[in-house]
Amino acid sequence: MKKEWNEFIAILNREVVPALGCTEPITVSLAASKAAEELGVKPDRILVQVSGNLLKNGMGVGVPGTGMAGLGIAAAVGALGGKSSLALEVLRDLTDDVVAEAKQLLAAGKVSVELADTDELLFAQASVFSGDNVATCTIQRQHTFITEVTANNEIKFTQPLDDEENAAGSWPLSMAKIHDFAMNVPFDKINFILEAARLNEAIANEGLEHEFGLKVGRSMDQDIALGLRSDDITSFATRLAAAASDARMDGIMQPVMSNSGSGNQGITATIPVLAFARRLEKTEEEMARALIMSHLTAIHLKHHLGRLSALCGAILAATGSGCGIVMLLGGSFEDIERTIKNMVGSVSGMICDGAKTSCALKVASCVEAAISSALLAMKGVSVPGSDGIVDDDIELCIHNLGRLGTAGMAETDKIILDIMVNK
Repeated sequence: MKKEWNEFIAILNREVVPALGCTEPITVSLAASKAAEELGVKPDRILVQVSGNLLKNGMGVGVPGTGMAGLGIAAAVGALGGKSSLALEVLRDLTDDVVAEAKQLLAAGKVSVELADTDELLFAQASVFSGDNVATCTIQRQHTFITEVTANNEIKFTQPLDDEENAAGSWPLSMAKIHDFAMNVPFDKINFILEAARLNEAIANEGLEHEFGLKVGRSMDQDIALGLRSDDITSFATRLAAAASDARMDGIMQPVMSNSGSGNQGITATIPVLAFARRLEKTEEEMARALIMSHLTAIHLKHHLGRLSALCGAILAATGSGCGIVMLLGGSFEDIERTIKNMVGSVSGMICDGAKTSCALKVASCVEAAISSALLAMKGVSVPGSDGIVDDDIELCIHNLGRLGTAGMAETDKIILDIMVNK
């Protein structure tokens, strides 16, 4: 096995992990939980300071087990009943009593959420108080990366942030390497990715069976019964992905397999590939290799964009699933390159205006675009490199997309946040 493949497996194990609830409010829950554990007693007041991007993604999404949305309830249940050792599943063991107590704390005005003065796009600091005692936990840059824990102004734990420029220079992935890895790595080294299919299919089925959020996936099922849609493979993939997002964004008490810190990205990188594998009657190994192609592609694209931005992450994850679908259809690496160019040339401008129930609509749109992009690519058709931000060099094409979503949409991000907080 190639030496670099061990690093690819490590990246997958780090970036493709179970998450219970939207990862931005869960980051706040995790910080509050860790701070409360350091405090050692039940807090009577909580202060949360977050970056603008984290605030944007935590305002309107359901918090699992609470029936409520927002960072305030996320902080309260995290501090009173979270377990920091569970990372992105920090709220897994919530009880009704804890939720009731958290809601009382919130109603009494004892939980405050403020914008932090920080340049970090992903930043959350939770301070929990009991009388004159205070403990804090700070998370930065990644949803579970705790950089500091304090108790009564004494530092109990600290770890530095990586130098972003040096980290960017050492990035090991490229599309050619991802394709080689997905095609040739021994199956027993990657069969763990099938857990993503199991978790995300389970939540998709819940979304189809019950009324969550905007009921986007469930509505598509009803449309098929009424003869308004066909039950083809594209419809199957789209409604499954949308249903999973419906359930997740409404706060279902059930984990999904995330990608790059996002549950919706994990859903979008997994479900369309699973749907095609099911309908095409592919083996578990064939599905696993396509899932590896999808998830690593999403991770690679996300690396160029950053954890949080004004660009909808479903675009990146759907691009990954389009590449995985090409593999299932027997396509070549050139077909995968064409798929990426088609996606960059179509839905690359979709904004992220926070995590909320309507994310299921964006997931559905991106999945349909990805399938169209893949099917066009299989016919030898792609957006030419002379068009827009597309480039014939696939890595430069990906770089252009990342540049659009970071530097290009920085002002867009500010305007989105201003609109949201001033409604």
